[in-house]
Amino acid sequence: MLKKIAFSLVTLIGFSTTSMAQGGFAHEIGVIFGPVTFQSDYGERHDLDTNLGNTGFGIGVTHYLNFSANNNRDRFFSEHFKVRSELSFSKTNLQHFGEWVEKDPARLGVQQLKAMRGSSTVFNLGSQLEFSPFMKIHDFENTIGAFSPYVSLGFLVSYYKSHVGSDLGQLGTPDTTFPKYLTPSDGHQFGFSSENGVVLSATAGLGAHYKIADMHDIMVEARFQMFSSDWVDGLNPNKDIYTENKNNDWQVWFNVGYIYYLEF
Repeated sequence: MLKKIAFSLVTLIGFSTTSMAQGGFAHEIGVIFGPVTFQSDYGERHDLDTNLGNTGFGIGVTHYLNFSANNNRDRFFSEHFKVRSELSFSKTNLQHFGEWVEKDPARLGVQQLKAMRGSSTVFNLGSQLEFSPFMKIHDFENTIGAFSPYVSLGFLVSYYKSHVGSDLGQLGTPDTTFPKYLTPSDGHQFGFSSENGVVLSATAGLGAHYKIADMHDIMVEARFQMFSSDWVDGLNPNKDIYTENKNNDWQVWFNVGYIYYLEF
């Protein structure tokens, strides 16, 4: 698993180094940070308390490959697209919220759900393609105060570490564990698992860049990230039985960032 991440990182660095040696590209580096809301098997779907309660924090470093440098041919692709590479990290503490933990507190099932605690730590490495439809890159770079919205699509390799536990004691017994999580699921003994793994994730984002100085931008972004697994949060009830848990884990980032232009 670590070898896969190391290989991906070396490949990304090699690509950036090769492109730096070519005269037609410009490079930008940046940092992003902000809250991350995790949509998982914890809590109730479409519940405000769940969405607010299961919110963590993310941070990352970015590299932008800008195709418009030294390019006076005014091609649509080079003036409206950038490739963004990213190494990012997020962590979210998780618990159950919503209707099912607000019922009669004397019931064992309610106590079991309230007592369940989890966390998910995710490292991401990958690339996205940014498309700025309304303003050419050259025009944006030369206009202090310019505002340029964009959309993005991409893929990331995500290494996750999940932890699941309970204030009532060790999970895996009828005394501590809500029944739906005692059922075998997806090759696991139970519908919960504290584990590490590597998955793919797809991203789609909507944001905007704002030019504050010749070599400096700030950006804001909301980004959806869908994982290829439902174990990233540590919970995955048997989908053949508990059909309400039909989606893989996903999260939404709300980023603020700073970007600095490099000159080579």
